[in-house]
Amino acid sequence: MPTPLPADWPIQYDDVLAARERLAPHLAPTALRQYPQLDELVGHGIRVSVKHENHHPTQSFKIRNGLNAILGRTEEQRARGVIGASTGNHGLGVSYGGRLTGTAVTICVPEGNNPAKNAAIKSLGAELVEVGATYDETVRACGEMAKQRGLALLHSTNDPLVVAGAGTMTMEILEQAPELDALIIALGGGSQSVGAMTVASVRKPGLKVYAVGASAAPAQYESWQQGVRLENQPAKTFAEGIATGSAYTLTFEALRAGLAGFVTVSEEEMYAAVRDLIRITRNLPEGAGAAGLAGLRKLAPELAGKRVGIVMCGGNLSDKDLSIAIGGTA
Repeated sequence: MPTPLPADWPIQYDDVLAARERLAPHLAPTALRQYPQLDELVGHGIRVSVKHENHHPTQSFKIRNGLNAILGRTEEQRARGVIGASTGNHGLGVSYGGRLTGTAVTICVPEGNNPAKNAAIKSLGAELVEVGATYDETVRACGEMAKQRGLALLHSTNDPLVVAGAGTMTMEILEQAPELDALIIALGGGSQSVGAMTVASVRKPGLKVYAVGASAAPAQYESWQQGVRLENQPAKTFAEGIATGSAYTLTFEALRAGLAGFVTVSEEEMYAAVRDLIRITRNLPEGAGAAGLAGLRKLAPELAGKRVGIVMCGGNLSDKDLSIAIGGTA
């Protein structure tokens, strides 16, 4: 029996269905795989499944978000051009959509952003603007630039089309492994988690969704704990995908209402998870892509004996952080 969502929930299940229809001609489903060594590593009788969103053309789940946000815009909006702020993966998804549809794209990134992500964004034809010492500063500068240039603003979280795009991931997961008991998802803005809860409300109401944040970027976790949406908090983690200093208006209440739990992990724990995933899966996760495994290791006693999905949400790890991970010292 479906679980009714509140009237003010950010999106509805039909929005995810519409996103899937838009994305299907352009994106193939990504693999969901099991690795017995991961089960042994995590212990507690947990059976682990890994969703390989790092296998997308931009090596990140955010291609779902950005591409749906482009395809769902009006022709008039696309003709004006679009702009978005990103630490990399949202920008890659939007840039991919721009190249696909012939839409002019501008992406604002923080100063000193991951150079590999910057190069990939530019390779897709987008204009790259480095502005702001933090992601929150970049978001504000991006908003001003959107007004000055008359561009359509594609926020990485506060956009129903973005959240609906993310929801298509969980739709695939539950088709590939309907027996799952829980999903553990790295939380930056919250599009993956809210998308997952939206789909689960119809497809598997008993599915528990847990979030993982970085201890060094605690704004979302502390907002969730305190019930107050915090903004402009410190964010100093190598995991760019979850390096957010604010909780966001569109997703905050849904995260508070729907998450089964929320844990944070240290830089060392994420680097260790990067190493473990490379060793066991022979895939390269970025920090946020390894956060699910790091979080599962903390949640393992609570999830003993369960079938749990984690998401390798991105694989765009910088050369510097790969070297640190392999070297074993953060």
